[in-house]
Amino acid sequence: MTGTAGRFAGKAFVVTGAARGIGEAVARRLAGEGAAIAATDIDAGSLAALEASLRAEGRVVFARAFDSRDSSATDRFVADAAGHLGRLDGAVPCAGIARAAPADEMDDAAWSDVLDINLTGVFFTCRAVGRLLLAQGSGAIVTIASITAKGGQPGRANYAASKWGLVGLTKTLAVEWAHRGVRVNAVAPNGVDTPMIRDGIPAQFLADVMLDRTPLGRLARPEEIAAAIAFLLSDEAAYINGAVLEVDGGLTAGFMTHRHGADLARKAGGPSDPRSKT
Repeated sequence: MTGTAGRFAGKAFVVTGAARGIGEAVARRLAGEGAAIAATDIDAGSLAALEASLRAEGRVVFARAFDSRDSSATDRFVADAAGHLGRLDGAVPCAGIARAAPADEMDDAAWSDVLDINLTGVFFTCRAVGRLLLAQGSGAIVTIASITAKGGQPGRANYAASKWGLVGLTKTLAVEWAHRGVRVNAVAPNGVDTPMIRDGIPAQFLADVMLDRTPLGRLARPEEIAAAIAFLLSDEAAYINGAVLEVDGGLTAGFMTHRHGADLARKAGGPSDPRSKT
């Protein structure tokens, strides 16, 4: 196995949901720091484009398209990736979907698809990679939780349940596996500027609710989430285990927040008011 010099030179990571969004950003970030990437996504065309792009940059990549809900396919992929790359040092299961609907109107498919992909599929990846990491006595896994795992959210009973469950899974694996050399953590993003957000959240809600209540006043870039994940995978985070790192622009730092935190603490129209023209 060859790779570019960097923080992850000589290491290899599984990334699911790698064809777009956070998954793509993670694959590119880790590859850019020297890691070999075992990439998977259900979208074969987009995955092939990622693979070609990484190879053109001289990166080492093993890619296969399949549905992360298929435990047998996951096991085969992880075993084949380890054989092809020579080792595995961790995983970032990024595959995830959202299917918003009021709970009383949510159909069975919307419920099961979200839970199966966001939670069960992540478990399959963690289990398959974890077995190899436990056998070698080292490695790290980072899951993608959400600020939605902080409380309820109208219209997202399925998504909230999946992310609350994912936090529980992450912390349980962290407790079970740390003494055997494997750390497990999660990141919890706010809104991230990906197609899932742009296509699934009404523009007015995005502006008037999500961004209005985010002190930084903007969505995260996928690359910013990938940077936090790379830190948690690295040796710099060697004593961080079972953590859920909020990468949310300050959204969960407070409550009753309005105008990027300018509610009562700033004089309306003054120079520190984000609406002020002066």
